[in-house]
Amino acid sequence: STSCICKIFIRPSIYSNHNQQYILLCTMRPLTEDETKLLFQKLAEYIGRSIEKMINRSDERHCFRLAAKNRVYYVSESVMKASNSVARENLLSFGTCLGKFTKSGKFRLHITALDYLSQYAQYKVWVKPSAEMSFLYGNNVLKSG
Repeated sequence: STSCICKIFIRPSIYSNHNQQYILLCTMRPLTEDETKLLFQKLAEYIGRSIEKMINRSDERHCFRLAAKNRVYYVSESVMKASNSVARENLLSFGTCLGKFTKSGKFRLHITALDYLSQYAQYKVWVKPSAEMSFLYGNNVLKSG
């Protein structure tokens, strides 16, 4: 079984003014009904009814949280509880980024969601290493690959 590795990013206590512009405070909150609906519609395209399995995993429950820049994070409840012990001004983010909401209100998946979606995917395709490299360079996957 795959283990869930989630990280809690903490702001360093000493930083220069140059790095200050890149540091965001973590104001992670639960998703609203509309945001949850959009997220589940997007996830359903790839994993179907397995969304429930993704949340109620056998090892521990997980949830979705919205953070800065409209990014959605997939977080285990134990990591979420552990993040409560860190001061809010020192916390940057926690969990794994699944994607983000665009300005037009759509949800876009990020590459970091791939590990979690592949566990529950409805349709899977295995390709040869040469076809994989071709795909990574921007070409289509051929039937022979």
